[in-house]
Amino acid sequence: MEKHHHSFLPLVLGLVAVFVGSNLIQPSPVAAQEPQASPRVIHMVGPVSMDQDLRSLPYVPPANPGYAHPVLHRFPYSQSQPQTQPQNPLPPIFAPLANMPAPSQNFLGISAATSGCGCLPPDPNGDVGRTQYIQAVNTSFQIYDKSTGATLSGPTTFNSLFAPLGTSTPCGNTKNQGDPVVFYDQIADRWVLSDFAFTVSIFGVPSAPFYQCIAVSKSGDPVHGGYWLYAFQVDSSNPSWLGDYPKFGQWLDAYYMSANMFSEPSGNFQGVKVYALNRAQMLNGTGAPTLTVVAFTVTSGLGNSYTLLPARFRFGAPPNGPPEYFAAIDSPSNSATILNTVHIWKFHVDFTTPANSTFGTGATHTPNANVTVANFTDAFTGSDTSASSLIIPQQGTSQNLDSLGDRLMMNLWYQNIGGAESLWATHTVNNSGATGVRWYQFNVTGGNIATTPVQQQTFTNNADGIYRWMPSLSLDDNGNMAIGYSASSSSIYPAILYAGRLRSDSLNTLAQGESTLVAGGGHQTNSSGRWGDYSAMSIDPVDGCTFWYTQEYYPTSGNAPWNTRIGSFKFPTNTGCNSPTAVTLSSIKPTVAATENPPLVTLQWATGSEVNTAGFNVYRSEQAAGPFKRINAALIPASGSALTGARYAYQDAAAARGRTYFYQLEDVELDGASVRHAPVAVSLPEAQPNRNAEVYSLIGALAFFGAGTFAARRLGSIKRRTGS
Repeated sequence: MEKHHHSFLPLVLGLVAVFVGSNLIQPSPVAAQEPQASPRVIHMVGPVSMDQDLRSLPYVPPANPGYAHPVLHRFPYSQSQPQTQPQNPLPPIFAPLANMPAPSQNFLGISAATSGCGCLPPDPNGDVGRTQYIQAVNTSFQIYDKSTGATLSGPTTFNSLFAPLGTSTPCGNTKNQGDPVVFYDQIADRWVLSDFAFTVSIFGVPSAPFYQCIAVSKSGDPVHGGYWLYAFQVDSSNPSWLGDYPKFGQWLDAYYMSANMFSEPSGNFQGVKVYALNRAQMLNGTGAPTLTVVAFTVTSGLGNSYTLLPARFRFGAPPNGPPEYFAAIDSPSNSATILNTVHIWKFHVDFTTPANSTFGTGATHTPNANVTVANFTDAFTGSDTSASSLIIPQQGTSQNLDSLGDRLMMNLWYQNIGGAESLWATHTVNNSGATGVRWYQFNVTGGNIATTPVQQQTFTNNADGIYRWMPSLSLDDNGNMAIGYSASSSSIYPAILYAGRLRSDSLNTLAQGESTLVAGGGHQTNSSGRWGDYSAMSIDPVDGCTFWYTQEYYPTSGNAPWNTRIGSFKFPTNTGCNSPTAVTLSSIKPTVAATENPPLVTLQWATGSEVNTAGFNVYRSEQAAGPFKRINAALIPASGSALTGARYAYQDAAAARGRTYFYQLEDVELDGASVRHAPVAVSLPEAQPNRNAEVYSLIGALAFFGAGTFAARRLGSIKRRTGS
């Protein structure tokens, strides 16, 4: 291994940046690390309760305005411009096929001007929830109404969000530096936001301690609902290790994370650290003062790989019990190295007895499986200290962009359709004349990882001469896939494109073609060439059909006038999306005990069968058309089965006399899919002190049929008075 000296340097220190970024400091071998066979337990700081509306948080500016994030690689890169500019073998063809849907939403995201930082690169990513879309870039995040694109809050700096943690960690001490990740936990209806924090000197050198900062919303309302705040030191045994490029996964038992470890200030690569975070405790704000993270450090078991991506899922949950998956490709020191392997690890965590946790195979944590794929080379040029990933041309300038083409790109998606379990992954590869986006589907049914892919493709749109890079993919609830990416060439400005396939299409093809989210309006002139470092494709948890994508582009040419775009689209409704709910509801009935003060409303329901059901939520409104607000603090857990249903009751003691209320029941599956049933109404009587209990009830029933449709039949109402 070799060290890579780098600079976290404000752009205003241009002369110093030239010096530090040069090769005057020569790489040296990295000291070998002992394999960490047993897990280490890391204690979190927190939870700290933050109950303010985000819009009322005091503004805390970013730590380093004009911050130039370094690019850290497995082996050192010089990042010098190639001596000859790549040329397109063919004129670019920028024509979408008719089958790929046009955007249904397409609105501006955070820009360099609104971020408060103007950092390079912006690292745009985001996710979609029930009613909001949250986008994050380095130092800031913003919340949007997904139906209109209107801003609900922000941009809010991570320094503002984490300030209530206090000054005991860099997270609360205004040292949040970026590499943000935001994702929606569809099972719990919660949001998770994270970035890393540490001190950076005026010369751009990061220094210990190095922390990861995590916020978990207390409800599905990320603006008003409050957050639990957490922080942990990425490696307390090695406090000089920076956890770079942190990536998150979501599984049934935990939130998972990985980070590439570099010792500072030398910049030596030290391996990869993988973490399992106690999801249940973090959601509920419990576990203090010993809320723990279970972690492994992987060194010799990596081979030439790094950036281990943990898996996420949205629809088609894993069966209870299987371990989480991580995946990676190799990142050799020579760009000419022919590669043909994707490595997959399993992480089993035991929070009760951490010593029982395992990652990979054996004491060195080698992969559980090595999947042989079609040959490819990583998207960079040169070797060792002459290597460079500045290989993406732009129209109107000789300045190339960074491909970041030596790693898998977020997210690694898991899906279970009818018991067939798959992992889906993507990255950028070198191709004849232009880079392309490579994607895979791997079979992991029953926890058995097949050593050849179900399907794979390097997509170049018939070698049209456009460089495609920095992809991200996702799947709808029927297994249709879409992939978004940046695209550029010497004949076009960097643009945001997307392509896709239906589950019924021929294997190994993006048969639905390609479409444009936004065309570029200019090129980047900054000598760093930084772009990304990642983008994000996700699927709407409400309809299971709508894809959402975010990435950066330049509306005009310049040093760093970047903007971001947020767009959505979905395939036609006849492609199998919107599968029926897995709950058969046989009855729902509210009753009122009028002698209670306040009156006690009891909502009762029964199910005929439950398949893969997580539980239920209860919503209330004073208008039949809503808006409805959830009134249960936590998901009401399911207790039925596929063969037998169950009976449930929920008491609402907050209702008032003399009013009519409308109640909706929502059933939620393990994969986050949900259906709200037609509302039932109940009128509460005025105070009648001389009467015994009065009971009013309304009975409704629902029958499900077809693909994703249901009908409600109101069976009538019964008004019954007991006693006089």
